[in-house]
Amino acid sequence: MDTQPAMDHIIILRGAVIRSLFVYAFMFITIFILLRFYVDLLTGDHQLVMLGPLDTLRLYFTLSGVLGLGLSAPYLAFEAWRFVKPALSEKEAGALFNYIPAIFFCFITGLAFGFFIIHPLAFSFLMNLGEAHFEMMITAQEYFSFMVMSTIPVGFLFELPVVLMCLTSFGLLNPYSLRSVRKYAYFALFCVSVLITPPDFLTDVLIVLPFIILYEIGIMLSIGVYKRKQEEKATEV
Repeated sequence: MDTQPAMDHIIILRGAVIRSLFVYAFMFITIFILLRFYVDLLTGDHQLVMLGPLDTLRLYFTLSGVLGLGLSAPYLAFEAWRFVKPALSEKEAGALFNYIPAIFFCFITGLAFGFFIIHPLAFSFLMNLGEAHFEMMITAQEYFSFMVMSTIPVGFLFELPVVLMCLTSFGLLNPYSLRSVRKYAYFALFCVSVLITPPDFLTDVLIVLPFIILYEIGIMLSIGVYKRKQEEKATEV
């Protein structure tokens, strides 16, 4: 366990923050330089407009900031783990470290699901709805803001199984509590799917199904971790 004085913690935290900012700045600058080569890939066939000479710069800064944070996430998680490691047992520290790549992988998978499935469905529906009555002119800023809104939350939702597994391993959750709140979890997931998809019941159901499956996978993983913890406790006794 940790016995370091408070000043040592502050110095360690300062070093972690500086290193994290350096990595984030590196990712931000790299993406900002390379982004112009990939904008067409992100926009697809959509004709977007800019309303002012500085809009392009604002857009590049926004996208570089969001993407830079996403790509920096594994290192930021590593720094966070290294900072809290002294307060954990060797077994707890090892378990927490093993969850970092799994959480990042789930986040990337969720982003892909949002980008290739949810975003096109939602954007196409809203465009068709508007074109029935109006002349649609979408700015690049609005388009990418909508893209972020329909992908980033999905990335976090896809982390659900690993997060539940991690919390169970630290004794903060157990599969019985997850089962007891299942209906409330389903309702919350359905509300999220309604917010990020077109107001079409069939589409909402098709989108919420993967989220429900993720929750059930989280329960199964939680059961495995919980049983292993109980067996270890019985062995120690």
